[in-house]
Amino acid sequence: MVGVTTALTTSDTTKTDAGFFGIALCLVSAVTYAIGVLSQKPVLRTVPGLQVTWMACAIGILCTLPFAPALIGDLADASGAAVGGLLYLGLVPTALAFSTWAYALTRMDAGNLGVTRYAVPPITIALAWLLLGENPHYLAVVGGAICLVGVGVSRRRRSTSNARAP
Repeated sequence: MVGVTTALTTSDTTKTDAGFFGIALCLVSAVTYAIGVLSQKPVLRTVPGLQVTWMACAIGILCTLPFAPALIGDLADASGAAVGGLLYLGLVPTALAFSTWAYALTRMDAGNLGVTRYAVPPITIALAWLLLGENPHYLAVVGGAICLVGVGVSRRRRSTSNARAP
């Protein structure tokens, strides 16, 4: 968490005066995401990952139906690039990422897989630098490195001699 906090709170454009409500929403988001991952694990024992992802997306569509009239109005005014970006967000980060997540979750422990999420900040920093030309703050790079070291340490196997010691 130190790496994530360092990476997220150290840029020239980051507001550091986050209000209590925003922080609370972030914590609620993290808790509900964790609950979703933990409840997905038992479902994946009996249902294929692609079907679980499809069902989750279908439930998401149902939950957002009240906003459909506004979406239709906004799509009429949107550029082709904006509509393409919307389709991309629905297909790649949602469908592809969550399908591969479900695939991985069927093959490893939820806790071990959850640790790999710490690789997201450094990858985002690197891609923003390469693709968008954004120069990361040096502390963002330090935070990303801390994240990667944390993932490496948590994924390291214990030696068999330490595991057998009394």
